[in-house]
Amino acid sequence: MLSQVIPLVGVLLGAATSFFATSLAERTKFRQTMATRWDERKLDTYIEYVSCVKEAIRAARQTVEAREHGADASEPLSAMEAAEARRSILFEGLVLLSDDAASQAAMVVNERLWAVLRRVRDPAGDSGNGRELGSSVVEALNVLHKAARADLAINRSLGGGTPG
Repeated sequence: MLSQVIPLVGVLLGAATSFFATSLAERTKFRQTMATRWDERKLDTYIEYVSCVKEAIRAARQTVEAREHGADASEPLSAMEAAEARRSILFEGLVLLSDDAASQAAMVVNERLWAVLRRVRDPAGDSGNGRELGSSVVEALNVLHKAARADLAINRSLGGGTPG
């Protein structure tokens, strides 16, 4: 009877080991798939948000330049307002998906963009030079880019930088 129990125990031990190894591999694969899925979504959100901020700045510059040349500024002003409305919606997704550093960097971008938009909305006020308009927003965007790369672990995945 002992001669039959030893092979049976071996088969059971092998089956249990195989089950746990397969379960661990599948769980790891699932986690990797989910992380990749969310990273893709985060990247898309960052790109859409930054693009929208740039659209608002571009429209603000066009508004100022139109006023400087005595042209009708209503079309670029309308485009600026539409970009700002879209940016507001995109910001909510960014906050939900990004880490704290990227969210904080995006908040700074918002504050600087709002300052620019306030200046541009007031046709009697000093909007400044159209070319210089938004340089503080661009600086804030550079900080956001860095935070987004860290959030997405882009430097590490591309072999650059040191793992944190």
